[in-house]
Amino acid sequence: MRKVISRDGTTIAYEKTGEGPPIVLLNGSFRDHTIFDALVPELAPHCTVYVYDRRGRGQSGDAPDYAVQREVEDLAAVIDAAGGEAVVFAGSTGANLALEAALAGVPMTRLALHEPYFRVDGYPKPPWNFAKTLQVLLDEGRRGEAVEYFLTNLVGLTPDTIAEWRRGPLWAMNEANAHTLPYDTRICGDFTVPVDRLAGLRLETLVLNSDGTSAWLRAAARATAAALPNARSLELPGSWHRIDMDVLGRTLAEFAASRPA
Repeated sequence: MRKVISRDGTTIAYEKTGEGPPIVLLNGSFRDHTIFDALVPELAPHCTVYVYDRRGRGQSGDAPDYAVQREVEDLAAVIDAAGGEAVVFAGSTGANLALEAALAGVPMTRLALHEPYFRVDGYPKPPWNFAKTLQVLLDEGRRGEAVEYFLTNLVGLTPDTIAEWRRGPLWAMNEANAHTLPYDTRICGDFTVPVDRLAGLRLETLVLNSDGTSAWLRAAARATAAALPNARSLELPGSWHRIDMDVLGRTLAEFAASRPA
């Protein structure tokens, strides 16, 4: 992988594939750049695709003290490597991070978000001591329990679904990256759509959700789009928290290549 140095000196690893307008893909909780392995081939014929390992994951470095601003600077460093501006596509808690970066003035030509992690009225937020409990589990080395706690109390998965995930191929990565779950928790703030802050963000934004996702994720996507003055929402075929890859690739390629609104 290629390397870029973030503002605080942390090394961020990224890959570059394809030709065309630059698009940076930003993942959510647990994952590294490999979560986009199926999406990159869909985009590469149309875009120059940049994928990177967020700090603390994969081949990227980390720092002793975490701050959301550091991850904003990481994204800015990757965009700088992409030529100074780019379309950004971000999913899950990565969508929350991308919004923070856009609000901080990181140069994006357009922004596409997939199901950001907000809780709107009618859907309960995580427990008030969620962040503290999560950190205690990690400090005690109980990584698997920390993952289960995150998936239960933030993501809303049932015990049966979590048991099924435990038997799947991605569970090892869940536990390996469990130490970054407090990062994603910080990124989500109080889990409320920051309506007042988003009202000043004029960036052209596409907010996506799948037709098979959870009700709270669908509601969060629509509330985010409603809060942004230059956004539209779009529901696409898919399953829970996932859009069919060929449809997503086509949608993002068209969005990246379109003329500014």
